[in-house]
Amino acid sequence: MTVVTRDWKPYLQARVEVCLALIPMCRYFQSMARRLNFAIHTNGCPHMAPLKTMITAMELSELLERREVKVLDASWYLPTEDRCPHQEFADCRIPESRFFDIDRIVDPTHSCPHMLPSARQFAQHVEALGVGSEDLVVLYDRKGLFSAPRAWWMFRVFGHDQVRILVGGFHAWRLTSLPTESGEVSVGDAESRFKADYQPQWVADKQRVQAGIGATGLLTLDARSPARFAGDEPEPRPGVRPGHIPGSRNLHYAQLVADGGQGLKSEGELKRLFTDVGVDQVDTVITTCGSGISACILALALHEIGLSPTSVYDGSWAEWGADLSCRVQKG
Repeated sequence: MTVVTRDWKPYLQARVEVCLALIPMCRYFQSMARRLNFAIHTNGCPHMAPLKTMITAMELSELLERREVKVLDASWYLPTEDRCPHQEFADCRIPESRFFDIDRIVDPTHSCPHMLPSARQFAQHVEALGVGSEDLVVLYDRKGLFSAPRAWWMFRVFGHDQVRILVGGFHAWRLTSLPTESGEVSVGDAESRFKADYQPQWVADKQRVQAGIGATGLLTLDARSPARFAGDEPEPRPGVRPGHIPGSRNLHYAQLVADGGQGLKSEGELKRLFTDVGVDQVDTVITTCGSGISACILALALHEIGLSPTSVYDGSWAEWGADLSCRVQKG
C-alpha cells in the first residue's frame, strides 16, 4: 500500500491569509451598514421604533406595587445652583423611591468628581438601596432630564439593562397629581444580589481619548455649552483650563432635551441634530462634558436612536483641562 504524505502547511497558510484579507472588508461593510441604517431612519422611515428607555408617570404609577420595580431619585445639582438634593428627597418624593447619590457612589480614590466606582463598590451601593439583578430600575431627577441619565449609564456600565428613566422627572409626577411621600426612608433587603458585570464598551478613559485624536472614524462629542467649548468663559472648577479636546465637536446637551425637560426630543429631531455634527460619518462616538454628567444625556440620546453602546469619557473636562500634558484647543 502506498501512503501519500501531504504537506498541509502551505494550504493552511493560504487559507489564513485569505481570512485575514477579508477582515478589513467585513469591517468596511459593517461600517457602511451602520451608516446606511442611520441615514434611512434620519430621512423619515415610517416604522421608527419608539424611544426605548423612557417611561411616563402614568406607566410608572401602574408598576409601583410590583416588588421587582425599584424607583431611584438620581437628582444632582451644580454647586452654583445652591440646592440640596438630599433635603428635597426627604421633603417630597415618589412613594417607595430611594436616593441614588451620584456624589457618593464613586471611586473614592480618584481626584475627579463622581468617577465610576469599581464593580464591587457599585454592587454594594445599589444592594444597600434594595436593588437586585432581577429588578427593573426606574430613575428620575428634579430637573426633568439632567442627572438621571448619569445613573442610567452607570447601571449600563455594570451590565444592568433593565433600567428606565421617567419622562419629565419628578415635576411630571407632580403635574399628574400622583401621590408622594416624605420623611425617613426604610430600605428592605434586595430580593436578589446585584451582580455587577463591567461593560468596558460604555467607558472611555483619558488614554483612549488621546489615542483617538485625529483618528479616522472616531468622533468625540462635547455636551458643554458653546461658550465653554470655545473657551470663551472660564471653567467653574479651579485649575481647569478653558477650551476643548482637539478635534472634538460640540453638541450642547440642552439641544437634545424637550422643552421643560420633558424627556428627549423626538427620534427624528435627535437624528437630525446628530447628523449635523457628523455622527453619521463615523463608526465610533465618545461623549464628554464638564464632569461626566451631561455627556450621559448624549449617550442616552444615541442609545435611543440605535447607536449604542456609546462610550462616555468619565473624567471629561475636569480631568482633561486640569492635566497640563493634555493638549487644549480653543475656538
